[in-house]
Amino acid sequence: MSKYNKQIAITVIASSMLLSGCGLFNADQAKKEIDPPQDVTLTEDVEQLQSEGQEGDVKGEEAAEKVTNQLFLIDKNGFVVPYAVTLPETKSVAKQALEYLVEGGPISNMLPNGFRAVLPPDTQVLGVDIKDGVAIADFSKEFNTYKKEDEARILQAITWTLTQFDTVKTVKIWVNGHEQKEMPVNGTPIQDGVSREIGINHDSSDVVDITNTHPLTVYYMADSDGQQYYVPVTKRVSNTETDPIVSAVEELAKGPNLSTGLLSGFQNEVELLSAPKYEDGKVTLDFNEAIYGSLDEEQKIISSQALQSLVLTLTEQKGIESVAVTVKGKADLLKENGEKLTEPVTRPAKVNTGSF
Repeated sequence: MSKYNKQIAITVIASSMLLSGCGLFNADQAKKEIDPPQDVTLTEDVEQLQSEGQEGDVKGEEAAEKVTNQLFLIDKNGFVVPYAVTLPETKSVAKQALEYLVEGGPISNMLPNGFRAVLPPDTQVLGVDIKDGVAIADFSKEFNTYKKEDEARILQAITWTLTQFDTVKTVKIWVNGHEQKEMPVNGTPIQDGVSREIGINHDSSDVVDITNTHPLTVYYMADSDGQQYYVPVTKRVSNTETDPIVSAVEELAKGPNLSTGLLSGFQNEVELLSAPKYEDGKVTLDFNEAIYGSLDEEQKIISSQALQSLVLTLTEQKGIESVAVTVKGKADLLKENGEKLTEPVTRPAKVNTGSF
């Protein structure tokens, strides 16, 4: 495989503030995370929640007092970014998540520096009805007052916020009880609903013929007052690239467009030495020494930023649950805390936690 260039090398820094707890490196914690339930209005859905004993049970006897959800907000550079927020316990988790996307609403005192909410002020979430994988989000008329340039961001933020719940695959938008086949200000198509396939933070700046490409979402990094967080970006990849895992690694190694201000966690000259190996949800990647986060290859330390970007990116792909990394066929890498990286790494329960 050819070597990659035009990358942005960054200094290895501690990343414990980026992910909750042991975060990315604690596979058991990620496996034990219980996904919040859907918001329900139908009787049969409420009864299902009761019988399954999920968090948010209408009885509320054993439910936790707090629940952590992933909200998609807009950062100072205009990117739609996931941010984990701990919210009060409620029976309507999905509806609550959307309410915390309203500008001037309850999210106001919880926003990270430079971030803003995505929905127009005074917008009311009239309801979120989930059935058969489809979430119908119904908003008041104030929803229609957003700026034209924010339309794509708003649709992405709503869609990615609601599809964090396993019970939601597709999202429909209603206003005052009326289904919207397109977004109300700039006419972005919705039709029968949208999913994460619409992408997020689209970047096609280096694509000549977009008709001969397909979307691929990768995670780069941004900086806020010296602290890093992760930003999903949907790139356009040539249809001649048939292996999405290889394509994702190549995009991470190439790095983001310089004009975006985003960063890559990869050192220069990163290469995959062989084709990815996929088995039972685990993908194994064999790199050259450039994957190390230190110029001193003898230390054999992998940058936590590179590892986190890699895991976040690949676990967005269907069927991939964990990532194992080797160098020249050997699994003798070290994490930044000095521990050996001997087990496959799973996706963290939440992305971008804490203050930044």
